[in-house]
Amino acid sequence: MSSIFHYEFVFIHPFHDGNGRTARLWQTIILAHWEKAFTYLPIESMIKKNQEEYYTAIQNCNNAGNSTEFIEFMLKMIDSTIDEIYNSKEMTNKSMLLLSENEQRILECIKKNVIIGAKEIIEQTKIPDRTVRRILKKFIDNKTIESIGNTENTPNKRYKLAE
Repeated sequence: MSSIFHYEFVFIHPFHDGNGRTARLWQTIILAHWEKAFTYLPIESMIKKNQEEYYTAIQNCNNAGNSTEFIEFMLKMIDSTIDEIYNSKEMTNKSMLLLSENEQRILECIKKNVIIGAKEIIEQTKIPDRTVRRILKKFIDNKTIESIGNTENTPNKRYKLAE
């Protein structure tokens, strides 16, 4: 749905300038409404890396009269963005062995979800709240993960692997 909106917005071209930026913003908003992690995924950066293919997909869809190629392109960009984030943060098997079982479970949970809050980690891992928060603090202190958004200790704090 977000890709169709993106394509249709660019197709109707309602503004003199900024149609692509506006369409990409709305795509992010639609995706984030569906899944919070999309709020933080830099899909637009991946589109910029593949800008020629982006414009080609739009032009081909204009010629074909449907948005299929553009939807496929956007799914590829989303997948590539997730892969890039995941692969750039891989820990070696050796370093994983140095972690406790709970630390490994929490780190795997963060990797799997890309960006996640403490409450979600607790729900997914079934590790007690206090233990999760202690381990998250340890990971922040040793720069394994970083907090996103609000830096205060609030329930809305989100975590991701450090860059």
